[in-house]
Amino acid sequence: MQGFVNSDALATTISSQKATFYSRSRSALWTKGETSKNFINVHDIYLDCDRDSIIYLGKPDGPTCHTGSETCYYTSVPDLLENKQVDGNKLALTTLYSLETIISQRKAELALPQTGKPSWTKRLLLDHDLLCTKIREEADELCRTLEDNEDQARTADEMGDVLYHAMVLMAVKGVKIEEVLEVLRKRFFQSGIEEKRSRG
Repeated sequence: MQGFVNSDALATTISSQKATFYSRSRSALWTKGETSKNFINVHDIYLDCDRDSIIYLGKPDGPTCHTGSETCYYTSVPDLLENKQVDGNKLALTTLYSLETIISQRKAELALPQTGKPSWTKRLLLDHDLLCTKIREEADELCRTLEDNEDQARTADEMGDVLYHAMVLMAVKGVKIEEVLEVLRKRFFQSGIEEKRSRG
């Protein structure tokens, strides 16, 4: 991502080890992740040769872009000029990261005074029995779309329910979607039998 910094923002980044910037429109410092909890944990800082640009090197806690993408730089100029649509797998990742961010925000809001009826996500975050019941229920309904030969739209709909409820459970357990994706990536080059055997 790219942001503007002043000396105070840089000093705060050095002391807190969280990527901090300066908002010229609000005339105030802001730390990436202060709302979404997707902080960038800075482990090194470099100046360019002209000393008019700074780069923070760090490990993000989640998606860097507010859209839910891993990076703000996901739009290819040649593709844009050729009017190509966003690559499907990039769109899928952005959707998952956006959902993770929303669930994370709902979890953070639980620490605040509650007024009115809680959202469904907040209810699931608070009631673990309800959450596990819903995951089992949605997984069963997904299987029934195969057993009952239901159409593809129904399967996609039920899979969406499974993913959503599973990601709420992940939020409860403090597991990031990137951790799950990393597990899957490691399995690309390993047979399912070998993978199960390695679990002990």
